[in-house]
Amino acid sequence: MTRRLLLIRVIVVLTSVLGLNYVVWRWLVSVNWDAWWIAVPLILAETYSLIDSLLFGLGMWRLKERGTPPPPEPGLTVDVFIATYNEPIELVMTTARAAKAIAYPHETWILDDGNRPEMRAAAEAEGLGWITRSADWAGMPRHAKAGNLNNALLSTEGEFLLILDADMIPKPEMLDHTLGFFSDESMALVQTPQYFTNVPEDDPLGSQAPLFYGPIQQGKDGWNSAFFCGSNAVIRREALMQLGVSRYVGEIEIGVHRALRTARTVLRSAKRRLGSDQPEVRVALDNILHEIGRARRELARGVALFDVTYRFQARVGAIRRELVASDLHALQADLAIIAELEGISDDPDLALGTIDDGVLEQMAHRDWSPLGAVETVQALVNAIDVDRGGEAQAVMPMATISVTEDMATCMRIHALGWKTAYHDEVLALGLAPEDLQTMLTQRLRWAQGTVQVMFKENPLVQKGLSVAQRLMYFSTMWSYLSGFAALVYIAAPVIYLTLGILPVDALSTDFFIRLIPFLIVNQLLFFVVADGRKTWRGQQYSLALFPVWIKSFTTAFGNVFLGRSLDFAVTPKTKREPTGPAWHLIRPQLVAMGVLALAVVVGIVRMVAGQANIPGSLFNMVWVAFDLLIFSVIIKAARYQGFQPDVAVTSPSPPTQGAP
Repeated sequence: MTRRLLLIRVIVVLTSVLGLNYVVWRWLVSVNWDAWWIAVPLILAETYSLIDSLLFGLGMWRLKERGTPPPPEPGLTVDVFIATYNEPIELVMTTARAAKAIAYPHETWILDDGNRPEMRAAAEAEGLGWITRSADWAGMPRHAKAGNLNNALLSTEGEFLLILDADMIPKPEMLDHTLGFFSDESMALVQTPQYFTNVPEDDPLGSQAPLFYGPIQQGKDGWNSAFFCGSNAVIRREALMQLGVSRYVGEIEIGVHRALRTARTVLRSAKRRLGSDQPEVRVALDNILHEIGRARRELARGVALFDVTYRFQARVGAIRRELVASDLHALQADLAIIAELEGISDDPDLALGTIDDGVLEQMAHRDWSPLGAVETVQALVNAIDVDRGGEAQAVMPMATISVTEDMATCMRIHALGWKTAYHDEVLALGLAPEDLQTMLTQRLRWAQGTVQVMFKENPLVQKGLSVAQRLMYFSTMWSYLSGFAALVYIAAPVIYLTLGILPVDALSTDFFIRLIPFLIVNQLLFFVVADGRKTWRGQQYSLALFPVWIKSFTTAFGNVFLGRSLDFAVTPKTKREPTGPAWHLIRPQLVAMGVLALAVVVGIVRMVAGQANIPGSLFNMVWVAFDLLIFSVIIKAARYQGFQPDVAVTSPSPPTQGAP
């Protein structure tokens, strides 16, 4: 263990002990229940921050610095993928030429999701591969970048894939410095930092993320949970294809079991309505119930899905044909109900997964006639689409459950038992957003994608992940809930300075001797793990972008649980024309700053008038000053008019491997 790691662990223990001591005391002793409407939100926000701190400390506990990578084995086959949609041709070609110049032998492919003839001509003129969506994607869900990569995966054959965004220009040594990690046959992915060349020294938009592309990823790497960030990563094809096949099989199995359970309930309901004069119908329903039982037993024994579903569909179809002629009128009435519930009467090839649980519940508990029940079962088994007719490809290795494909894909890879690595060496140089609007669009998409994954595949309950891996993934998702805590941290000092209402039972010595050491040691932890990296800007934006984080949560919730659309926007790679300060984009922050400043004025007036506790008011004014210092970055961002190397301070050289 290095001295630095030992020091980090000591500070992590101190932070944890001091934080728990403070928050437990707050819950047990100091909550002002007379003002519960602000006291409870504040203690919840403080508890959130403590959990965030504990998760961060857990990550730092095993911070891993990999050092110089081993040399790669000769003869490996590599496909370099450059994903593009509507970026300028010359920008893409600049990246493609650099990719072609990578020293280790490979094939370079431009994945043109815009299907542009001029892009194809430019690629072919320089001997580069060009791939666009196949005809199979016509009329099918496209799944944005994930779909683009999935399409290319089935069109290429390299053992390894280097994935680059259209603006990420790789260095010649990129493969030489990453492929060596794959000598470990269980290694699935190697992620490298994303570094941007068009960022001034003061980084007004917080683009460089030195804390994340450094200690945070290194900490996750120590727990085998460093994850894919969408670009600048090398991935083993075998791991992706195993993931795609396993997910395909798993989703089909889930669909089959759901359909069979519902079919059994529907048939039992129909049997209860049978009269004694319908023995042939009872026999038919019993036969289908027998087939359902046999299908479930075969699935439990591991019989091939295709064989089970084909035999079951054929048997149900034969029984249905025998019964149709006996009661056509009742059948038509039930078909109308089916059509109303799900619109499936005109769609016999309904794709697996489009019948939601609510509709299945309605079908299961309706009083079906025998013929209607059989027809319903037929519709359900038709929904068991082993060929996945509702998708362009049956196998989708890259996750398509969110607007960002990276984290979910890597989490699924880890659940299969694969390893990943984070190599802390800048091996590709990209372009960051050069205006506030583009930056906000990018951050919102990242946050929405992460929250979508949390709602759909919460890592805390995912099989195959270790406890530490679950917590490492959850810590990233958890961080995007900070917008709600920020609202409370803004409101609490305002309420005290203007109304004199204190959410804490008393600003006593007990309060300060618990809070102040925790805050100091917590900041010390950031200082030590940063090891010279400039992390203050990232801390500012974690609070200053609270409207973005709140919007990401509410929109992702609406998309996952309420079926609302979630617009996807590719981050623009071209500089916008300067239009003056973008104040309209930061109205919530400006309002918050105005309210905070006004609260200070009111607090001073109340102190002068003898209506306020002076120590409490001064403490809250310091709190307000800190909030305003945090928010000051958003003013700088709104005024930023893009990188101007002729007048701005030159962007620093990218860090070398392991350097701050």
